[in-house]
Amino acid sequence: MDRIIKRNSKVTILLALVGLVFCACGKKTVFDEYVTIPKDGWHKDSMAVFNVEIRNAQAIYDLDIKIRNRSDYPNSNLWLFIQVVSPSGVVVQDTLDCILADDQGKWLGSGWGDLFNVNQSYKREVKFVESGKYSFRIIQGMRIEDLNGIHNIGLCVKEVVVNDDDN
Repeated sequence: MDRIIKRNSKVTILLALVGLVFCACGKKTVFDEYVTIPKDGWHKDSMAVFNVEIRNAQAIYDLDIKIRNRSDYPNSNLWLFIQVVSPSGVVVQDTLDCILADDQGKWLGSGWGDLFNVNQSYKREVKFVESGKYSFRIIQGMRIEDLNGIHNIGLCVKEVVVNDDDN
């Protein structure tokens, strides 16, 4: 019985140490918004625009694209063209393939009824070049005039916070 208590104590201490390591850093949400796509479809030339104020260019950020699709969305993925315009006007362009369903057609992410949410990792551990207002412009890249089945598109920017107990 004494051995079991000692073994359980060691496991408890190990779990507490692991918990402390994971609590030493976290993420602070800087921006989290959605744009609603018109019911008649997302036109190939329409862009969702998100204006994000970056106050600390020294910080590290994680960026996610958030997609809400309806069950009538005809594809298992969503191609996006993303432009990021810095405060000084520098434009960076990306293409992102967002997987919304598995190979069997089951929708990924969470959802209820006919609406499903997927958070797609866009950039990890990004440092912005300068502080100020950044414009994120997102266009659907599915080569369909009016893409149906996408309800919302969103952007989430989180500052990675590392707790440094030495300061």
